[in-house]
Amino acid sequence: MRLRITGGRILDPAQNLDGIHDLHVAAGRIVAIGDPPEGFTVEREIDARGRIVCPGLVDLSARLREPGEEHKATIATETRAAAMAGITTLCCPPDTDPVIDTPAVAELIHQRAEQSGRARVVCLGALTHGLKAEQLAEMRALKRIGCAGVSNALVPIANTEVLRRAMEYAATCDLTLFLHPEDPWLSQGVMHEGPISTRLGLPAVPETAETIALSRDLLLLEQTGARAHFCRLSARRSVEIIKAASDRGLRISADVSAHHLHLIDVDVGDYDSRCHVRPPLRSPRDRDGLREGLRDSVISAICSDHQPHDRDAKDAPFEATEPGISALQSLLPLTLALVEDKVLNLSQALAAITCQPARILGIEAGTLRVGAGADICIFDPEAHWTLTEENIASAGKNTPFKGWDFKGKVMHTLFGGKLVYTEASR
Repeated sequence: MRLRITGGRILDPAQNLDGIHDLHVAAGRIVAIGDPPEGFTVEREIDARGRIVCPGLVDLSARLREPGEEHKATIATETRAAAMAGITTLCCPPDTDPVIDTPAVAELIHQRAEQSGRARVVCLGALTHGLKAEQLAEMRALKRIGCAGVSNALVPIANTEVLRRAMEYAATCDLTLFLHPEDPWLSQGVMHEGPISTRLGLPAVPETAETIALSRDLLLLEQTGARAHFCRLSARRSVEIIKAASDRGLRISADVSAHHLHLIDVDVGDYDSRCHVRPPLRSPRDRDGLREGLRDSVISAICSDHQPHDRDAKDAPFEATEPGISALQSLLPLTLALVEDKVLNLSQALAAITCQPARILGIEAGTLRVGAGADICIFDPEAHWTLTEENIASAGKNTPFKGWDFKGKVMHTLFGGKLVYTEASR
Protein backbone atom coordinates (compact mmCIF):
# COMPACT_ATOMS: atom_id res chain seq x y z
CA MET A 1 0.00 0.00 0.00
CA ARG A 2 1.21 3.50 -0.88
CA LEU A 3 0.36 5.67 2.08
CA ARG A 4 1.01 9.26 3.10
CA ILE A 5 0.98 10.56 6.68
CA THR A 6 0.44 14.30 6.49
CA GLY A 7 1.10 17.22 8.79
CA GLY A 8 2.44 15.28 11.77
CA ARG A 9 5.36 16.15 13.99
CA ILE A 10 7.94 13.58 12.91
CA LEU A 11 10.07 12.70 15.92
CA ASP A 12 12.81 10.11 15.38
CA PRO A 13 15.55 10.17 18.06
CA ALA A 14 17.69 7.78 15.99
CA GLN A 15 18.13 10.55 13.38
CA ASN A 16 17.81 13.56 15.71
CA LEU A 17 14.81 14.42 13.57
CA ASP A 18 12.07 16.63 14.97
CA GLY A 19 9.81 18.68 12.71
CA ILE A 20 6.54 18.94 10.81
CA HIS A 21 6.82 16.79 7.68
CA ASP A 22 4.84 14.42 5.50
CA LEU A 23 5.93 10.79 5.58
CA HIS A 24 5.50 8.43 2.61
CA VAL A 25 5.23 4.63 2.74
CA ALA A 26 5.32 2.10 -0.10
CA ALA A 27 5.81 -1.68 -0.19
CA GLY A 28 6.06 -1.79 3.59
CA ARG A 29 8.94 0.67 3.82
CA ILE A 30 9.46 4.37 4.41
CA VAL A 31 10.31 5.88 1.03
CA ALA A 32 10.45 9.60 1.82
CA ILE A 33 10.13 12.22 4.53
CA GLY A 34 9.03 15.61 3.24
CA ASP A 35 8.45 15.70 -0.50
CA PRO A 36 7.19 12.46 -2.07
CA PRO A 37 9.43 10.46 -4.42
CA GLU A 38 8.91 10.97 -8.12
CA GLY A 39 5.84 9.16 -9.45
CA PHE A 40 4.45 8.43 -5.98
CA THR A 41 0.67 8.01 -5.99
CA VAL A 42 -1.33 7.93 -2.75
CA GLU A 43 -3.73 5.07 -2.04
CA ARG A 44 -4.44 6.09 1.56
CA GLU A 45 -3.79 9.20 3.58
CA ILE A 46 -3.64 9.67 7.35
CA ASP A 47 -4.09 13.17 8.73
CA ALA A 48 -1.59 13.50 11.61
CA ARG A 49 -1.94 17.22 12.28
CA GLY A 50 -1.51 17.93 16.01
CA ARG A 51 -0.06 14.46 16.53
CA ILE A 52 3.39 12.95 16.92
CA VAL A 53 4.64 10.43 14.38
CA CYS A 54 7.41 8.30 15.87
CA PRO A 55 8.92 4.85 15.28
CA GLY A 56 6.87 1.89 16.46
CA LEU A 57 7.78 1.16 20.08
CA VAL A 58 10.25 -1.61 20.92
CA ASP A 59 9.46 -3.44 24.17
CA LEU A 60 12.42 -5.28 25.70
CA SER A 61 10.33 -7.65 27.83
CA ALA A 62 6.84 -8.99 27.21
CA ARG A 63 5.66 -12.41 28.23
CA LEU A 64 3.10 -13.60 25.71
CA ARG A 65 2.23 -16.81 27.64
CA GLU A 66 2.38 -18.93 24.49
CA PRO A 67 3.44 -21.69 24.35
CA GLY A 68 2.47 -23.23 27.66
CA GLU A 69 0.10 -20.84 29.43
CA GLU A 70 -2.55 -20.08 26.83
CA HIS A 71 -5.17 -19.87 29.59
CA LYS A 72 -3.52 -16.55 30.55
CA ALA A 73 -2.89 -15.09 27.09
CA THR A 74 -1.76 -15.94 23.56
CA ILE A 75 0.52 -14.42 20.98
CA ALA A 76 -2.59 -13.34 19.06
CA THR A 77 -4.20 -11.54 22.03
CA GLU A 78 -1.00 -9.84 23.18
CA THR A 79 0.18 -8.68 19.75
CA ARG A 80 -3.30 -7.20 19.29
CA ALA A 81 -2.85 -5.35 22.59
CA ALA A 82 0.65 -4.28 21.52
CA ALA A 83 -0.72 -2.75 18.32
CA MET A 84 -3.23 -0.77 20.38
CA ALA A 85 -0.30 0.47 22.50
CA GLY A 86 1.84 1.56 19.54
CA ILE A 87 4.29 -1.32 20.08
CA THR A 88 5.55 -3.02 16.92
CA THR A 89 8.39 -5.12 18.38
CA LEU A 90 8.14 -7.37 21.43
CA CYS A 91 11.02 -9.25 23.01
CA CYS A 92 9.94 -12.59 24.49
CA PRO A 93 12.01 -14.03 27.38
CA PRO A 94 12.88 -17.75 27.21
CA ASP A 95 10.75 -18.94 30.16
CA THR A 96 7.94 -20.32 28.03
CA ASP A 97 6.76 -23.94 28.32
CA PRO A 98 8.62 -25.57 26.68
CA VAL A 99 11.60 -23.32 27.29
CA ILE A 100 13.20 -21.58 24.30
CA ASP A 101 16.30 -23.75 24.45
CA THR A 102 15.89 -25.30 20.98
CA PRO A 103 15.41 -23.69 17.55
CA ALA A 104 12.04 -25.45 17.21
CA VAL A 105 10.44 -23.47 20.06
CA ALA A 106 11.77 -20.15 18.76
CA GLU A 107 10.52 -21.01 15.28
CA LEU A 108 7.05 -21.82 16.65
CA ILE A 109 6.83 -18.41 18.33
CA HIS A 110 8.04 -16.63 15.19
CA GLN A 111 5.42 -18.47 13.11
CA ARG A 112 2.58 -17.63 15.51
CA ALA A 113 3.61 -13.96 15.51
CA GLU A 114 3.75 -13.94 11.72
CA GLN A 115 0.25 -15.45 11.59
CA SER A 116 -1.01 -12.69 13.88
CA GLY A 117 0.62 -10.04 11.69
CA ARG A 118 0.35 -7.21 14.20
CA ALA A 119 3.83 -7.04 15.69
CA ARG A 120 7.29 -8.55 15.43
CA VAL A 121 8.27 -10.97 18.18
CA VAL A 122 11.99 -11.33 18.91
CA CYS A 123 13.01 -14.26 21.12
CA LEU A 124 15.72 -14.59 23.71
CA GLY A 125 17.20 -18.08 23.83
CA ALA A 126 17.82 -19.92 27.06
CA LEU A 127 21.25 -19.63 28.62
CA THR A 128 20.99 -23.13 30.12
CA HIS A 129 18.98 -26.19 29.15
CA GLY A 130 15.50 -26.00 30.63
CA LEU A 131 16.64 -22.88 32.55
CA LYS A 132 17.93 -25.32 35.17
CA ALA A 133 21.22 -23.42 35.56
CA GLU A 134 23.25 -26.58 35.06
CA GLN A 135 24.10 -27.37 31.41
CA LEU A 136 24.65 -24.72 28.75
CA ALA A 137 22.11 -24.45 25.94
CA GLU A 138 23.13 -24.62 22.27
CA MET A 139 23.58 -20.88 21.90
CA ARG A 140 25.00 -21.02 18.38
CA ALA A 141 21.91 -22.85 17.08
CA LEU A 142 19.65 -20.38 18.88
CA LYS A 143 21.46 -17.47 17.24
CA ARG A 144 21.08 -19.06 13.80
CA ILE A 145 17.30 -19.27 14.22
CA GLY A 146 17.16 -15.57 15.07
CA CYS A 147 17.39 -15.25 18.86
CA ALA A 148 18.64 -11.76 19.72
CA GLY A 149 20.42 -12.85 22.89
CA VAL A 150 20.44 -15.42 25.67
CA SER A 151 19.03 -15.30 29.17
CA ASN A 152 18.18 -17.51 32.11
CA ALA A 153 15.10 -15.33 32.66
CA LEU A 154 14.19 -15.14 36.35
CA VAL A 155 16.07 -18.32 37.33
CA PRO A 156 19.30 -17.30 39.11
CA ILE A 157 22.50 -19.16 38.24
CA ALA A 158 23.91 -19.85 41.67
CA ASN A 159 26.90 -21.82 40.35
CA THR A 160 29.50 -19.21 39.46
CA GLU A 161 31.46 -21.65 37.29
CA VAL A 162 28.37 -22.34 35.15
CA LEU A 163 27.79 -18.61 34.72
CA ARG A 164 31.41 -18.01 33.77
CA ARG A 165 31.29 -20.75 31.10
CA ALA A 166 27.99 -19.37 29.83
CA MET A 167 29.55 -15.93 29.42
CA GLU A 168 32.53 -17.38 27.58
CA TYR A 169 30.29 -19.36 25.21
CA ALA A 170 28.04 -16.35 24.56
CA ALA A 171 31.11 -14.22 23.81
CA THR A 172 32.35 -16.72 21.18
CA CYS A 173 28.88 -16.60 19.56
CA ASP A 174 28.81 -12.77 19.72
CA LEU A 175 25.57 -12.95 21.69
CA THR A 176 24.39 -10.50 24.34
CA LEU A 177 23.60 -12.01 27.74
CA PHE A 178 20.36 -10.64 29.24
CA LEU A 179 20.92 -10.94 32.98
CA HIS A 180 18.52 -10.49 35.89
CA PRO A 181 20.78 -9.70 38.85
CA GLU A 182 19.24 -11.55 41.77
CA ASP A 183 20.88 -13.46 44.60
CA PRO A 184 18.90 -16.71 45.03
CA TRP A 185 19.20 -16.73 48.80
CA LEU A 186 18.44 -13.08 49.52
CA SER A 187 15.49 -12.85 47.11
CA GLN A 188 13.06 -15.18 48.85
CA GLY A 189 10.66 -12.42 49.86
CA VAL A 190 7.79 -10.72 48.05
CA MET A 191 8.38 -6.99 48.65
CA HIS A 192 11.12 -4.47 49.41
CA GLU A 193 12.77 -4.71 52.82
CA GLY A 194 11.85 -1.61 54.80
CA PRO A 195 9.30 -0.13 57.20
CA ILE A 196 6.36 -1.08 54.95
CA SER A 197 7.31 -4.77 54.79
CA THR A 198 7.78 -4.75 58.58
CA ARG A 199 4.35 -3.21 59.12
CA LEU A 200 2.67 -5.66 56.76
CA GLY A 201 4.61 -8.64 58.11
CA LEU A 202 5.61 -9.79 54.64
CA PRO A 203 8.91 -11.57 53.82
CA ALA A 204 11.20 -8.97 52.31
CA VAL A 205 13.90 -8.62 49.66
CA PRO A 206 16.78 -6.26 50.52
CA GLU A 207 18.44 -4.20 47.80
CA THR A 208 21.57 -6.31 48.34
CA ALA A 209 19.73 -9.22 46.67
CA GLU A 210 20.26 -7.22 43.48
CA THR A 211 23.54 -5.43 44.12
CA ILE A 212 25.48 -8.51 45.26
CA ALA A 213 24.44 -10.48 42.16
CA LEU A 214 25.13 -7.46 39.97
CA SER A 215 28.64 -7.05 41.37
CA ARG A 216 29.41 -10.75 40.82
CA ASP A 217 28.14 -10.63 37.24
CA LEU A 218 30.21 -7.54 36.43
CA LEU A 219 33.42 -9.11 37.74
CA LEU A 220 32.82 -12.17 35.56
CA LEU A 221 32.06 -9.99 32.54
CA GLU A 222 35.30 -8.14 33.10
CA GLN A 223 37.14 -11.47 33.13
CA THR A 224 35.41 -13.03 30.11
CA GLY A 225 34.95 -9.96 27.90
CA ALA A 226 31.32 -10.87 27.23
CA ARG A 227 28.61 -8.33 26.36
CA ALA A 228 25.65 -8.07 28.74
CA HIS A 229 22.41 -6.26 29.26
CA PHE A 230 21.02 -5.99 32.79
CA CYS A 231 17.27 -6.35 33.01
CA ARG A 232 14.87 -4.54 35.35
CA LEU A 233 17.11 -2.63 37.72
CA SER A 234 15.24 -1.59 40.86
CA ALA A 235 17.77 0.02 43.23
CA ARG A 236 19.64 3.31 43.26
CA ARG A 237 22.84 1.53 44.29
CA SER A 238 22.59 -0.68 41.19
CA VAL A 239 22.63 2.43 38.99
CA GLU A 240 25.80 3.60 40.71
CA ILE A 241 27.46 0.20 40.22
CA ILE A 242 26.48 0.08 36.53
CA LYS A 243 27.86 3.58 35.95
CA ALA A 244 31.20 2.70 37.54
CA ALA A 245 31.47 -0.45 35.43
CA SER A 246 30.59 1.45 32.25
CA ASP A 247 33.27 4.00 33.06
CA ARG A 248 35.75 1.10 33.24
CA GLY A 249 34.85 0.18 29.67
CA LEU A 250 32.68 -2.90 30.18
CA ARG A 251 30.28 -3.67 27.33
CA ILE A 252 27.05 -3.36 29.28
CA SER A 253 23.64 -1.71 29.17
CA ALA A 254 20.60 -1.72 31.44
CA ASP A 255 16.85 -1.20 31.43
CA VAL A 256 14.09 -0.46 33.91
CA SER A 257 10.40 -1.24 33.90
CA ALA A 258 8.00 1.66 33.49
CA HIS A 259 6.23 0.83 36.75
CA HIS A 260 9.44 1.01 38.78
CA LEU A 261 9.78 4.63 37.63
CA HIS A 262 6.42 5.57 39.15
CA LEU A 263 5.42 3.17 41.93
CA ILE A 264 7.10 2.54 45.29
CA ASP A 265 6.70 0.07 48.15
CA VAL A 266 4.08 2.29 49.79
CA ASP A 267 1.78 1.53 46.85
CA VAL A 268 1.43 -2.04 48.09
CA GLY A 269 -0.95 -0.38 50.58
CA ASP A 270 -2.96 -3.02 52.41
CA TYR A 271 -1.69 -6.05 50.51
CA ASP A 272 -2.62 -4.93 46.96
CA SER A 273 -1.49 -7.96 44.94
CA ARG A 274 -1.51 -5.91 41.74
CA CYS A 275 1.69 -4.32 43.10
CA HIS A 276 3.37 -7.68 43.62
CA VAL A 277 6.22 -7.54 41.10
CA ARG A 278 9.72 -8.96 40.75
CA PRO A 279 12.02 -7.27 41.50
CA PRO A 280 9.87 -5.57 44.13
CA LEU A 281 8.83 -1.94 44.15
CA ARG A 282 11.40 -0.17 46.29
CA SER A 283 11.75 3.08 48.23
CA PRO A 284 11.20 6.63 46.91
CA ARG A 285 14.98 7.06 46.99
CA ASP A 286 15.42 4.05 44.73
CA ARG A 287 12.73 5.25 42.32
CA ASP A 288 14.39 8.65 42.11
CA GLY A 289 17.77 6.98 41.57
CA LEU A 290 16.35 5.01 38.64
CA ARG A 291 14.99 8.21 37.14
CA GLU A 292 18.38 9.88 37.51
CA GLY A 293 20.06 6.87 35.89
CA LEU A 294 17.71 7.17 32.94
CA ARG A 295 18.29 10.91 32.64
CA ASP A 296 22.08 10.42 32.77
CA SER A 297 21.95 7.57 30.18
CA VAL A 298 23.26 4.98 32.64
CA ILE A 299 19.96 3.18 31.97
CA SER A 300 19.30 2.97 28.23
CA ALA A 301 15.77 1.65 27.91
CA ILE A 302 12.33 1.48 29.48
CA CYS A 303 10.30 -1.70 29.04
CA SER A 304 6.79 -2.75 30.01
CA ASP A 305 7.85 -6.02 31.69
CA HIS A 306 4.41 -7.21 30.56
CA GLN A 307 3.17 -10.25 32.50
CA PRO A 308 -0.53 -10.98 31.93
CA HIS A 309 -2.22 -13.21 34.52
CA ASP A 310 -5.63 -14.77 34.93
CA ARG A 311 -7.71 -13.62 37.88
CA ASP A 312 -6.82 -16.58 40.09
CA ALA A 313 -3.12 -15.68 39.97
CA LYS A 314 -3.79 -12.40 41.79
CA ASP A 315 -6.84 -13.40 43.84
CA ALA A 316 -5.06 -14.76 46.93
CA PRO A 317 -3.14 -13.51 49.97
CA PHE A 318 -0.31 -11.25 48.78
CA GLU A 319 2.46 -13.73 49.48
CA ALA A 320 0.69 -16.48 47.51
CA THR A 321 0.02 -14.41 44.38
CA GLU A 322 2.10 -14.45 41.21
CA PRO A 323 4.24 -11.37 40.49
CA GLY A 324 3.75 -9.22 37.43
CA ILE A 325 1.73 -6.48 35.76
CA SER A 326 -0.21 -6.46 32.50
CA ALA A 327 1.59 -3.43 31.16
CA LEU A 328 1.58 -2.98 27.38
CA GLN A 329 -0.89 -0.09 27.28
CA SER A 330 0.78 1.79 30.12
CA LEU A 331 4.27 1.79 28.53
CA LEU A 332 3.87 4.89 26.36
CA PRO A 333 1.85 7.06 28.79
CA LEU A 334 4.09 6.24 31.77
CA THR A 335 7.12 7.13 29.66
CA LEU A 336 5.50 10.38 28.54
CA ALA A 337 4.73 11.16 32.19
CA LEU A 338 8.50 11.40 32.75
CA VAL A 339 8.48 14.34 30.33
CA GLU A 340 5.68 15.98 32.33
CA ASP A 341 7.77 15.41 35.47
CA LYS A 342 10.79 17.02 33.73
CA VAL A 343 12.92 13.90 34.13
CA LEU A 344 13.48 13.59 30.36
CA ASN A 345 12.76 15.64 27.29
CA LEU A 346 10.44 14.14 24.68
CA SER A 347 13.22 12.94 22.40
CA GLN A 348 15.02 11.21 25.29
CA ALA A 349 11.79 9.56 26.41
CA LEU A 350 10.97 8.20 22.96
CA ALA A 351 14.55 7.03 22.44
CA ALA A 352 14.20 4.87 25.56
CA ILE A 353 11.30 2.95 23.98
CA THR A 354 12.37 2.97 20.32
CA CYS A 355 15.94 3.15 19.00
CA GLN A 356 17.78 2.32 22.22
CA PRO A 357 16.04 -1.00 22.94
CA ALA A 358 16.39 -1.84 19.22
CA ARG A 359 20.12 -1.20 19.50
CA ILE A 360 20.35 -3.45 22.56
CA LEU A 361 18.60 -6.24 20.63
CA GLY A 362 20.77 -5.63 17.57
CA ILE A 363 17.76 -5.41 15.25
CA GLU A 364 16.71 -3.02 12.49
CA ALA A 365 13.82 -1.26 14.18
CA GLY A 366 13.05 1.87 16.18
CA THR A 367 13.70 4.39 13.40
CA LEU A 368 11.88 6.24 10.62
CA ARG A 369 14.95 6.36 8.41
CA VAL A 370 14.22 6.21 4.67
CA GLY A 371 14.47 2.58 3.61
CA ALA A 372 13.55 1.23 7.04
CA GLY A 373 10.50 -0.93 7.60
CA ALA A 374 7.39 1.18 8.11
CA ASP A 375 6.79 0.42 11.80
CA ILE A 376 5.11 3.63 12.94
CA CYS A 377 3.25 4.89 15.99
CA ILE A 378 1.05 7.99 15.72
CA PHE A 379 -0.18 9.39 19.01
CA ASP A 380 -1.96 12.46 20.30
CA PRO A 381 0.28 13.92 23.03
CA GLU A 382 -2.56 16.01 24.50
CA ALA A 383 -5.30 13.37 24.63
CA HIS A 384 -6.36 12.33 28.13
CA TRP A 385 -7.80 8.89 28.77
CA THR A 386 -8.45 6.58 31.70
CA LEU A 387 -7.28 2.97 31.87
CA THR A 388 -10.26 0.79 32.73
CA GLU A 389 -11.04 -2.92 32.78
CA GLU A 390 -13.04 -2.49 29.58
CA ASN A 391 -10.31 -0.81 27.52
CA ILE A 392 -7.45 -3.12 28.49
CA ALA A 393 -6.81 -5.04 25.27
CA SER A 394 -4.53 -7.67 26.84
CA ALA A 395 -6.04 -10.92 28.05
CA GLY A 396 -4.50 -10.06 31.43
CA LYS A 397 -6.28 -7.34 33.39
CA ASN A 398 -3.83 -7.31 36.31
CA THR A 399 -2.58 -3.75 36.66
CA PRO A 400 -2.37 -1.24 39.51
CA PHE A 401 -2.90 1.55 36.96
CA LYS A 402 -6.64 0.98 36.57
CA GLY A 403 -8.37 4.30 37.09
CA TRP A 404 -5.25 6.33 36.31
CA ASP A 405 -5.69 9.35 34.07
CA PHE A 406 -3.10 9.10 31.32
CA LYS A 407 -1.96 11.74 28.83
CA GLY A 408 -0.90 10.59 25.38
CA LYS A 409 -3.09 8.26 23.32
CA VAL A 410 -2.16 6.06 20.38
CA MET A 411 -4.30 6.87 17.36
CA HIS A 412 -2.71 4.70 14.64
CA THR A 413 -0.13 1.92 14.52
CA LEU A 414 1.50 0.65 11.34
CA PHE A 415 3.53 -2.54 11.18
CA GLY A 416 5.45 -3.18 8.00
CA GLY A 417 3.38 -0.52 6.28
CA LYS A 418 0.12 -2.21 7.23
CA LEU A 419 -2.35 -0.32 9.42
CA VAL A 420 -2.80 -2.71 12.35
CA TYR A 421 -4.60 -0.34 14.70
CA THR A 422 -6.63 2.82 14.40
CA GLU A 423 -8.50 4.47 17.27
CA ALA A 424 -11.44 5.30 15.00
CA SER A 425 -12.14 1.58 14.40
CA ARG A 426 -12.45 0.65 18.06
